[in-house]
Amino acid sequence: MNILITGGAGFIGSHLAEKLLKEKHSVTVIDNLSTGKYSNIIHLIKNEKFINVIASILNRSVLEDLVINSDQIYHLAAAVGVKYIIDNPLLSLQTNIGGTENILEFANKYKKKVLIASTSEIYGKNDNIPFKEEDDRLLGSTHISRWSYSTAKAVDEFFGLAYYREKKLPVVIVRCFNTVGPRQTGQYGMVIPKFVRNALLNHPITIYGDGKQTRCFCDVDDVTDAMIKLMNNKNAVGKIYNIGNDVSISIEELAHKIKKLTNSKSRIEYIKYEDAYEEGFEDMRHRKPDLSKVIKLIDYKPKYNLDQILKRTINYFEE
Repeated sequence: MNILITGGAGFIGSHLAEKLLKEKHSVTVIDNLSTGKYSNIIHLIKNEKFINVIASILNRSVLEDLVINSDQIYHLAAAVGVKYIIDNPLLSLQTNIGGTENILEFANKYKKKVLIASTSEIYGKNDNIPFKEEDDRLLGSTHISRWSYSTAKAVDEFFGLAYYREKKLPVVIVRCFNTVGPRQTGQYGMVIPKFVRNALLNHPITIYGDGKQTRCFCDVDDVTDAMIKLMNNKNAVGKIYNIGNDVSISIEELAHKIKKLTNSKSRIEYIKYEDAYEEGFEDMRHRKPDLSKVIKLIDYKPKYNLDQILKRTINYFEE
């Protein structure tokens, strides 16, 4: 098949492209390199079945040509990372909403199947743990920039479901929880690569808030496996699925674990959210997926536990 990946030079997109090429598909990626990196895909350039297009998904003429020539579309392109969203609020909204509108419009025009990558940020401040796909959403004030990402991705989901219901476009939606692994950068606030890098350099490991907030981390290899299986399962069409791991750890515990695994001399420091991001910043206290729906459909089971994930990430940074 000819497969188009938007955001294909990003962390998850590059791993997905690599996996699909190994399955002998032809893969085209489009990425404007705002948060993706050319270095993520440079090892794929010599593959004759790989095409790299440096452009924005807001460029409609370029995008339409790529959609015409594709059989499936994995839509991963987005403005991501809390820091990036806060620093670039307008561009983030334009990319995350307008870009998805473009993808769905052209996919519908040429009847191409689409997988939309959404996010656990959808659930907002809901404290009904673990999160189920049908749960209500609870968001903060529009004065707080970080909630714009959750709102934009919710609009993406509404668009995707509307095209499915009204136009019969085959759309699959996945809500990715904290995804980690080689090639991920801590530049935009991703916690594990940031902690690992600082630990290896013996720089302070900085925790935002009190460190009691909990997260579940899933390896990018497990996430991309699930994406491919859902894309190719006819029973996934028109539905939303959580993808991630459901084993929780506090950020404070995570910092100590990384320090131990790297034999680091780093100090662990705490700063207020407001000092790190913006005044009035709010965070999710706990974030844990209910995976029963995806387990039932594709027998989903993550292969990597947290220690294995951390060792893979540490090895990547050491290399």
